[in-house]
Amino acid sequence: MMAGFGHTRTRRTPRPRNRMWPRTGPDRATLGIVGLVCAVAGFFVLGIVLGPVAILCGWLAMGRRWNGSHPLPPLVALVLGCIDTLLSVIWLAGAASVGNGIF
Repeated sequence: MMAGFGHTRTRRTPRPRNRMWPRTGPDRATLGIVGLVCAVAGFFVLGIVLGPVAILCGWLAMGRRWNGSHPLPPLVALVLGCIDTLLSVIWLAGAASVGNGIF
């Protein structure tokens, strides 16, 4: 009989069928917290940039679906990001109105 070179089994455990790629990148809890921080900071600076970032992070942290129970930070990040983006667009539209600061 041949030596096993330290392996007692000849066959290794196969890869799981539900996940075929390595798990790298931020997890959902981290994305939810990052989205929440971006949403709150967006009310004070760069709301037109941080609002969509908060929406994206909240959506990805929720698992890209609405059904099921979700933790609170991703949902709050999504809602505050929408409000932040809307307020920034309204502010930019008001700043670009006709006659604002010309005469």
